[in-house]
Amino acid sequence: MSHPVAQSSLAYERIGGWGVKEIVTELRAARERWRSAQQRSLEFAVREFPSREALKEIAESLCGTLFPMRLGPPDLHQEGEDFYVGHTLDTALNALFQQVQLELGYNRRLQCHERDDVEAHAAEIVQSFARQLPKTRALLDSDVEAAYQGDPAARSVDEVLLCYPGILAVIHYRLAHTLYVLGVPLIARILSEIAHSATGIDIHPGAQIGEGFFIDHGTGVVIGETTVIGQRVRLYQAVTLGAKRFTQDESGALEKGAPRHPILEDEVVVYAGATILGRITIGKGSSIGGNVWLTRSVPPGSHVSQASLQHEPGGAGRVSQ
Repeated sequence: MSHPVAQSSLAYERIGGWGVKEIVTELRAARERWRSAQQRSLEFAVREFPSREALKEIAESLCGTLFPMRLGPPDLHQEGEDFYVGHTLDTALNALFQQVQLELGYNRRLQCHERDDVEAHAAEIVQSFARQLPKTRALLDSDVEAAYQGDPAARSVDEVLLCYPGILAVIHYRLAHTLYVLGVPLIARILSEIAHSATGIDIHPGAQIGEGFFIDHGTGVVIGETTVIGQRVRLYQAVTLGAKRFTQDESGALEKGAPRHPILEDEVVVYAGATILGRITIGKGSSIGGNVWLTRSVPPGSHVSQASLQHEPGGAGRVSQ
């Protein structure tokens, strides 16, 4: 009996190989068509964009520096915390510096940046980001505490930090938001999407979110770019804070960056499956019931349910206060 590997080799020879040479040629032609259509110059025949894999490693290192005894290496001892944090942070920031240079260089080539001193600008961004890490840690402590206080199933803040997908998503969001504000939105978006892939929670780094933010369970949560969320807000799974419509310019192209997502004031609770659309305001202390579809503002202290929305046509029904 012939060996399976030998059989595979014979089959490969019988069909004349896999046609790799021709496929390579066709793929090159496809790339060239794309680059020509996008007006990409061959002058820059090197990597232009930040690396998702590099940023994933950077994010893991930053998580470890923020919470070394819980998200750091398994063999870390408390007496070695500062050394680990210092060494890991230095390595992560150097790696981030390289990625920031790539984004700034790409933007300069597209003439989106006026500054030519990419290296100096990248250093400024990374330095500013690093200096905000203690503030980021304080915000995350408030998020972890909110999750512990808001979930009767949570036995400790350590369990929350180690196990809750909502916390992982918020850690990535807080890091990404800082970078978004500092002017590297592509890197920020990649960091957020790394967490999105891992948790099913989609938080755009442009969203503004106050302290004590808690996403319970979390799968399917979507928070749009221009969303504004106050302090001590709680969301459950499958909540959407989205846009109702997209404005267009005279040529029909979508306008970018216009405020189009909801504002949730302090201490709002939004239950599972609720959809809140458009630039509307949910007043302080309101609760939005499960599976509610809401496209209008409600005053502080409102309690909105499916039943309350059925009183009037078009979902504009009364709410209890």
